[in-house]
Amino acid sequence: MEAVARARYVRVPPRKARQVADLIRGKTVNQALSVLLTTPRKAAKILEKTLDSAVSNAIVLAEGAKLDPDTLVVSDIAVDQGPVILRWRPRARGRATRIRHRTSHITIRVASPDELSKGGEE
Repeated sequence: MEAVARARYVRVPPRKARQVADLIRGKTVNQALSVLLTTPRKAAKILEKTLDSAVSNAIVLAEGAKLDPDTLVVSDIAVDQGPVILRWRPRARGRATRIRHRTSHITIRVASPDELSKGGEE
């Protein structure tokens, strides 16, 4: 059982979100949540919510089959760049500089470990 959750147009730069995403890639859901809860970054809270959503999606997709959320693994996590929001800041001598607020699209896939082992055999 593989489930996906996406958070789009998140006001976190992709580079900073990737640093946190690298910490949880390939870990079990419980390990990933404990890492995210102890990471003092804004992206950690966003990734935590997205991971919770992916686990909930996996439970819904199971449709009554026994699925233990503790056995799920973060099989894939991707942080892509979203649109850049431009703002202008006044500077000396009548000039202005551009301020870029970068956004991210975050995708988290969770899967059961037996499904991951099947994928490697094909």
